[in-house]
Amino acid sequence: MAGKPLSPEFRCGYIALVGRPNVGKSTLLNRLLGQKISITSKRPQTTRHRILGIKTGSRSQQIYVDTPGLHHYNGRAMNRHMNRAATLALADVDVVVFVVEGLRWTADDDLVLKKLEQVDCPVVLVVNKVDLVADKQSLLPGLKEMSGRGEFEQIIPLSASKGDNVDALEACVEALLPESPPFFPEEQVTDRSERFLVAERIREKLFRSLGRELPYGLTVEVESFRREERIIHIHALIWVERQSQKSIVVGKQGRVLKQVGRQARLEIESLLDSKVNLKLWVKVKEGWADDERALQSLGYTNDD
Repeated sequence: MAGKPLSPEFRCGYIALVGRPNVGKSTLLNRLLGQKISITSKRPQTTRHRILGIKTGSRSQQIYVDTPGLHHYNGRAMNRHMNRAATLALADVDVVVFVVEGLRWTADDDLVLKKLEQVDCPVVLVVNKVDLVADKQSLLPGLKEMSGRGEFEQIIPLSASKGDNVDALEACVEALLPESPPFFPEEQVTDRSERFLVAERIREKLFRSLGRELPYGLTVEVESFRREERIIHIHALIWVERQSQKSIVVGKQGRVLKQVGRQARLEIESLLDSKVNLKLWVKVKEGWADDERALQSLGYTNDD
């Protein structure tokens, strides 16, 4: 820990952030870390991989595991991959943070709850987006009703987007972690490579630019990443499943692709603290999102 003396009661451990799609797990991770590690969008299933976010303080190192949203639909290989990734994240963690959206409980929340019956560690229920609950008087009885759904160490209402009550979650999690020296260097904030973070930034801009038109069969692969003295050259491929999807991503006269490239480049320059030359190409790989072998070749593996 860079020469700093550790507290004799220093705590360290893994915390899985789980929940159905679109409840705000990635927004919560970014808020906890004070910086952007996981990409976010209004589209469900934006997160496709397990991602570590590491926060080191004077008394603890909290290692958060952001996960894809657990959901009932298992019809495509990509959906099965996301459910596997989220389920595997529950193994060998010290605390589980189960995130739900306001007072809205769905069948997918029940699916998550069923998975949590298999874990042997404390589960904290986080009720996110409470700032969006229109009837504030329904909040207290709603939280009481949720408390009866499972064995929860604590129930914490908060707003990840605004930061309200997130400190209460941090304090709760820290107290539940085992006493241990840190597992990672103090300055490390994620286990992911720069190439991975770059690909995710590009995919986020695609999700946000295309909105409802976005084909789910879309992913980004960084083909080359080359540093020169004052500039980083990045070539990235955007894979889609059909020719018609390629037209959507490119846009009329290439406008969508240019806009995505410009937005992504600016954010990547900030991320890497360097000038960036970003080149994007769109290619078609028929049915890749429903092909286990294609998924693995594009980095969607069980141990990611």
